[in-house]
Amino acid sequence: MTRPTEDLATPTSIGYRAGGGGGLPLSVWPTAQQTARVQRAGRYLPESTAHPAKMLPAIARHAIAAYTQPGELVVDPMCGIGTTLVEAAHLGRYAIGVEYEPRWAELARANLAHASGQGAPGGGRVLHGDARRLTSLLNPDLVGRVALVLTSPPYGSSVHGQAKAEPGRGVAKWHDRYGSDPTNLAHASLPALLAAMGEILAECGAVLRPGGLVVLTARPWRRRELLVDFPGALAGVAEHAGLVAFERNVALLVGLRDQRLVPRPSFFQLDLVRKARARGLPLRIIAHEDVLVLRRPHPVAPAARTPSGQPGSPDGQSASERGAAPPLHRDRTGPRGSGRRDQG
Repeated sequence: MTRPTEDLATPTSIGYRAGGGGGLPLSVWPTAQQTARVQRAGRYLPESTAHPAKMLPAIARHAIAAYTQPGELVVDPMCGIGTTLVEAAHLGRYAIGVEYEPRWAELARANLAHASGQGAPGGGRVLHGDARRLTSLLNPDLVGRVALVLTSPPYGSSVHGQAKAEPGRGVAKWHDRYGSDPTNLAHASLPALLAAMGEILAECGAVLRPGGLVVLTARPWRRRELLVDFPGALAGVAEHAGLVAFERNVALLVGLRDQRLVPRPSFFQLDLVRKARARGLPLRIIAHEDVLVLRRPHPVAPAARTPSGQPGSPDGQSASERGAAPPLHRDRTGPRGSGRRDQG
């Protein structure tokens, strides 16, 4: 078995290919070969640690390299400290981020300037505003030209932030809040968050070029010992917003060393699992994030009419003129739904 490391992965237009050449695109991304701290060291300003829920730089870098080309436009409508923007700039893309909280918007600008100072060939800008108004925030000339929207919605606040156990004093927790504004989606209930995500994803679809992609990273979490399938709920919301499922991948939150997984759990993950096991519930640490890849459909050209008045192809040729026999009837011998592509 080939040792799966980032050194053996080469970006292509549709994903990463093992061995630096041929082979199939990988649906499991080795994005935690280094710890989050090492991934950000020197590349981001030290103040960035204050944000409660940062995307791993390797996840952003992997998605941008896989789904865009240098010079193309990338957007993050909930950009936080600017991870998407920084990685896009280092890869020679132009990125625009939108951030609701002024504090994080300023930090994202500072991180982007830091990337420029390090010689990043790309660039970008940060806008302060609500992602639900994305089309009105962007320059009208850019609407419909975005190659990739890459973001991670706020969710699962119980697993965010930093913490440290202090003997005799319990657990000290800090940097666990996005901000104090109660209207921030980070404080919304799950139904309210999903409703807002529907609005945001509709806006994302509007700014994408035809065939452009939305990449969402999310993970399930537990509430009162019940699993909340947030990625699955997001997929349904995205479909309702007019986007089409393209891929569903896994971004590892554990390292890979030969045949072993190298755990990199947060304090909150360990605490949750230990308490659950003490109650007899055999939980395990979540070792990945779901990566939902969604596509804006290409517009369907209206069918041209043949001389006989029957619908034909967009180029005006009938099926027989193109060398294909038109179907006489639909085959109903198979089970219902047998022609549907399995998206699982």
